[in-house]
Amino acid sequence: MSARPALEIAVTSPVGARTAREHGADRVELCTGLELGGLTPSAALIEAAVDVGPPVQALVRCRPGDFVYDAEEVALMAAEVRSAVVSGASGVVIGALTADGGLDIRAVAALTEAAHAAGRPVEVTLHRAVDQAADPVATAVLLPGLGLTRVLTSGGAATAGEGTDQLAAMVAAAPGVEVMAGGGVRPSTIPELVATGAAAVHLSAKTRAAPRRGGRWVPLGASGASAEQDTHFVTDPAVVAEARRVLDAAV
Repeated sequence: MSARPALEIAVTSPVGARTAREHGADRVELCTGLELGGLTPSAALIEAAVDVGPPVQALVRCRPGDFVYDAEEVALMAAEVRSAVVSGASGVVIGALTADGGLDIRAVAALTEAAHAAGRPVEVTLHRAVDQAADPVATAVLLPGLGLTRVLTSGGAATAGEGTDQLAAMVAAAPGVEVMAGGGVRPSTIPELVATGAAAVHLSAKTRAAPRRGGRWVPLGASGASAEQDTHFVTDPAVVAEARRVLDAAV
């Protein structure tokens, strides 16, 4: 593990990327639909975030829900990976599982190959699909041979703070692959996550944006959200800055 663990912030906009950069993030994971666990951002969004932020890791996830994909979905995500790299992303965040809870090695290999198709160095992160695997630690054993840069994980628990034992086991199981602790991370939980040997911590540092409505509100879709909840998430600069402070102090 490096002497200074990295801080990655999940963001959904160029403004979020700039906020993360200005308050201490080493890189950002860019997505849309954060309330759905994150979905693939557009090429234009990636380009805009690259222009203003720290290094951009683009999440590639073509739909919400499970991580068991058919051939058409894998082909679509491979195209999204190539587009993200062309748009300037320094890395992509990918993942896929088999129906029996194993890592879909063929899909991961196809997405990793797509990331390197441009012929320049590109980081590849396995996302939290690993936490829905039947055995996250056994899955981590496979990662050094797949050309992955890092894995984002809560240790298979609901939050990384609850999965510290598994996180430490994954660090030991995947030499050469950066283990990044993420999932329900708050600045106050960072010291215990660093103690597992994790090379980085990941959090969204999100807060709800104040609604800006000029007219009346009516519900759209089937979310069941109230008028107050029917908004979007933005990056909270104070949370990013506090996470940076705590992370540096934990080294």
